[in-house]
Amino acid sequence: MTDQYAVIGSPIGHTKSPLIHGLFAQETQQDMSYTAIEGPVEPQDAFAGAVRAFGAAGGKGMNVTAPFKLKAFAMADACSERAELAGAANALRFENGQIVAENFDGLGLVRDIEVNLGLPMAGKRVLMLGAGGAVRGALLPFLAARPAELVIANRDVAKGQALVAQVGGRGPLLACGYGDLEAMGRFDLVVNATSASLTGDLPPVPPGVFSPEGTAYELAYGKRLTPFLRLARNAGVRGVADGVGMLVEQAAEAFAWWRGMRPQTRSVIDRLTVPLD
Repeated sequence: MTDQYAVIGSPIGHTKSPLIHGLFAQETQQDMSYTAIEGPVEPQDAFAGAVRAFGAAGGKGMNVTAPFKLKAFAMADACSERAELAGAANALRFENGQIVAENFDGLGLVRDIEVNLGLPMAGKRVLMLGAGGAVRGALLPFLAARPAELVIANRDVAKGQALVAQVGGRGPLLACGYGDLEAMGRFDLVVNATSASLTGDLPPVPPGVFSPEGTAYELAYGKRLTPFLRLARNAGVRGVADGVGMLVEQAAEAFAWWRGMRPQTRSVIDRLTVPLD
């Protein structure tokens, strides 16, 4: 019998997940199907009902995207340390009548940066813009990569400081406001994890944070040069990248969690990549 998987979000029409997992299943010869589900936003408990119904009908696992990652974590019976720190889940597994939550966003992002882009973070100064679910999910994998310094910049400084307090002494992590960045010098890697690029806006980051020899990474994908990446280019940054590699790599992590084997990702990334220029 074909195993059933899905991605749930709202809106969901833009998702590439069925294509990605379909290619993974074809490569690894797995008997599985993968569909997209438009998740109910209202009433408050409708999302949990939709997830449980999918599992009760024999579903094996789900990916979760905006705006449901916090709800997915909250309804899970068990979770990984990454999901617990993030307070958010992007993957669920149904097993023995329970829902297990995971968060592979950070792992996928680090793998794309270090393996696909060939940019090890050890000993580097790293700046992350934003303090939402994407940043929370990335903190443990980023600190495990041993940067010299990891800075979280956000409009709401207290939100970033709360994350620093939650992580504790796991690494050289600090939080600041955007207004503090001018005095902090250049970073080897600047990651835009805000929602600004989804609306065509630019986070209030000074161009002086970019190192010409460094890299600017945009979590949004398929939008060519976003305002953030254009700012980086104008600041002389040689390396710019969007999040398509992260998207594929986190999907591969979820696939391996579900199926016990990790698919190859390079050809899928190449197929989905939109030239930035």
